[in-house]
Amino acid sequence: MKQGNLYLIPITIAENTNNVISSSVTDSIKNCNHFLVENIRTARRFISSLKLGLTIEELHFQQLDKKTDFGSLQKLMAPIREGHNIGVMSEAGCPGVADPGALAVKYAHQNNIRVIPLVGPSSILMALMASGFNGQSFAFHGYIPIDKQKRKAKIKELEKDCIRLDQTQLFMDTPYRNNQLLSDLLNELKPSTLLSISADVTGESEYIGTKPVFAWKKNKPDLHKKPAIFSIYSK
Repeated sequence: MKQGNLYLIPITIAENTNNVISSSVTDSIKNCNHFLVENIRTARRFISSLKLGLTIEELHFQQLDKKTDFGSLQKLMAPIREGHNIGVMSEAGCPGVADPGALAVKYAHQNNIRVIPLVGPSSILMALMASGFNGQSFAFHGYIPIDKQKRKAKIKELEKDCIRLDQTQLFMDTPYRNNQLLSDLLNELKPSTLLSISADVTGESEYIGTKPVFAWKKNKPDLHKKPAIFSIYSK
C-alpha cells in the first residue's frame, strides 16, 4: 500500500483569512482527513471558517503540542502508513517554526514519508521583511527571559551580537508582557540602536515600525495583548 504524505499547513496569525491563505493550502486541506494539531478546537474552527464544503465531524484530529514525545509518533502517524494524508497545524503561523510540528517531520524523514511544506503566514519572516534590517544574517531567539536580571543581560547580549556578527536579532514575549519588554528594551539598549516592532501582523490593528531607540522613547506604542515580534540591529 502506498503511504500518504505529511502536509505542513500554515494557519492565520490573526483573525483574517482573506489574502493570507493560498489556494494550495485549501486544496491540501481538502486532500487530508487526518490532522495533527496543536489545539483541536482552534483547528476545527479554522477549517470551518474556510468554507471548503468539508464535514468537520468526518475529519480526525489528534493533538501534537510541546508536550508530545517522539515515542507517541508511531501511533499518531499510523494513518499515513495506511495510505492517508496527514496535515500538521500549529495554533497560528507555520508548524515547526517556533511552533510544534518538527517532531512529526523528524519521524517522516526517518520513515521515508514525503514532507510537503506549504506557503503561508509566518510572523517571524514578515517581521524581518518589514524591519529593513539585515536579511542575509539573522537569528530568532524565541521567548526572551522573564527574570528581570536575565532579561537585561540577554538584551545586552543580543545588542552585542548585532555588532559582532552584523546580524539581525529577533525575539518575542507573551503578549500581556509586551509593554514591559518594550520598556526594558528602551532602558537597556543604546539610543542609536535600531528597534523594529511588528504587532498583530496581517490583522486589523497591524502596527509595524522601525526607529532608533531614542525615537521610540518619545512615542511608545501600546502593545498590551497584541502578538508581536521585536527586532534589533546595530552596526
